[in-house]
Amino acid sequence: MKLGYKLGIVATLIFLGSLSASAAELAILRNGFAIRHERREALDTVTRLYLVKTPGNYVDVPSAEIVRFEEADSPLPPAVSSAPAVDLNAVVSAASKRNNIDADLVNSVILAESGFDPNAVSPKGAQGLMQLMPQTAARMGVQDAMDPAANVEGGTRYLGELLSRYHNDLSKTLAAYNAGPDRVEQYHGVPPYPETLAYVARIVRDFNHKKDVQRRPLPDPGSNRSPDQKSDATVFYEPGQTGVVPPAIVRYTPSANAPSRAAISDAAKLISMMSSSPRVD
Repeated sequence: MKLGYKLGIVATLIFLGSLSASAAELAILRNGFAIRHERREALDTVTRLYLVKTPGNYVDVPSAEIVRFEEADSPLPPAVSSAPAVDLNAVVSAASKRNNIDADLVNSVILAESGFDPNAVSPKGAQGLMQLMPQTAARMGVQDAMDPAANVEGGTRYLGELLSRYHNDLSKTLAAYNAGPDRVEQYHGVPPYPETLAYVARIVRDFNHKKDVQRRPLPDPGSNRSPDQKSDATVFYEPGQTGVVPPAIVRYTPSANAPSRAAISDAAKLISMMSSSPRVD
C-alpha cells in the first residue's frame, strides 16, 4: 500500500513537470524583443529556444542577452505545413516599389527593429519584422502583423508617410518611427532619448554602408592598385577616429537611381550625444 502511494506521488510529479516543461514561454531579450518558444535548452553560452514542439525548429540565443523568461498568455497556433516559405527579399522589393522607398532603407529598418525575426514581439506590443504597434497596423490596413508580407507592406507604407511628413528628413523620420511623431514635434527634431538616438544612428550607419558598397567600382584585373588605394570610395569614421568628414544633412533621396549620401558624421554626432543627453520620460 505504501509502495503504491509513493508511486502515485512520483507519477503525479512527473506529469506536473511535463506540463511545466511544455508550457509556452517568452524569452525577454536585452534589446526589448521577446521570442516565444515551446521549450528551451541551455547549451554552454547559448540557450536554444524551440519555437515549436518539433525538434528541428529552434533558434540559438546568447544566454547573456536573455533578461528573463515569462509565461506566455496563449498557445501558439498550429503550424501549417502547406504554407509556402516567404522570400523576404521579394517581399521587401515589392513593398519598396509600391511605396517608392529604397529597399536598402527598408532592410536597414527591419534589421534595427527585429533583426529579421518575423516572430519578434516587444513588451510594448510591437509585432513582426517592422515591429508594428496594433494601432499603426490597423491604420495601415494590416490585419495580421505577424504575416511577413503584410507587416513589411504596412511598415513600408508608414515609413513613406513619415518621409513625406518630414520632407525626406531621414533623422526625423526614423525618430518618429521609433518614438512617435508626437515626440518629434515636441522636441522639434530627434528627441533626446538614448534609445532613439542610438536607433537613428544605427540605421543611418547601416544604410550608408549599403550605399557605399554599391558605389565602389569593381576591381580592374589589369590594375596594380590595391583595394585600399582607391580614392573615390566614401570613408566612414566611427566616433573617436581621426579624419575629415564633410558635414551633411541626413537627407533621404527617394529615387533609387540617386541614393542618399547622408554623412556618417551625423550618425556619429547622434551617438556622441547619448553620453550627455539626459533621459526624458
